[in-house]
Amino acid sequence: MLDVKQLLSDLDEKMEMSVLHLDEKLSQIRAGRANVHILDGVRIDYYGQMSPLQVAASVTTPDARTIAIKPFDKSMFKVIEKAIIDSEVGIMPENNGEIIRLGIPPLTEERRKQLTKQCNKEGEEAKIAIRNIRRDGVDKLKKAIKDGLSEDLEKDGEADLQKIHDKKIKAIDALLEKKNKEIMTV
Repeated sequence: MLDVKQLLSDLDEKMEMSVLHLDEKLSQIRAGRANVHILDGVRIDYYGQMSPLQVAASVTTPDARTIAIKPFDKSMFKVIEKAIIDSEVGIMPENNGEIIRLGIPPLTEERRKQLTKQCNKEGEEAKIAIRNIRRDGVDKLKKAIKDGLSEDLEKDGEADLQKIHDKKIKAIDALLEKKNKEIMTV
């Protein structure tokens, strides 16, 4: 027989993973000021293996408009520059032989609106994932009735699942609101 509490716990965990994934995606969208997380998706050829940029260099933000990358090995300058240029970061690196600098340009109003749309699209994908998890959970509960689960337990399980779903959707909306506010703040 189906353990309803265990099922709800598993579904809650899956939904939380969707929220965390969205949070990670939103952190990689630049909002007009320096944020080292915009480089999280940059991979470099580090001695024959594709690795995150942070493996080969220290990444800091000395001020609100600059990201400084200091490679641990001088031979990595060209590799890091090429990886940044080829990535979706959209900023040209400046190399002075010691440090690679990324100057974060101020965002135009049009670019802010594009970034807001991109954030909302990511948020909608996360909401869809959560709705699919809820639907799968409801299906499992309905199938469990055939295996001997009482209808009362099934209805209670659905109600609890709906509460979990609503809580996660509110978390997504809060993340989106925070990120959109960050983007639109000049």
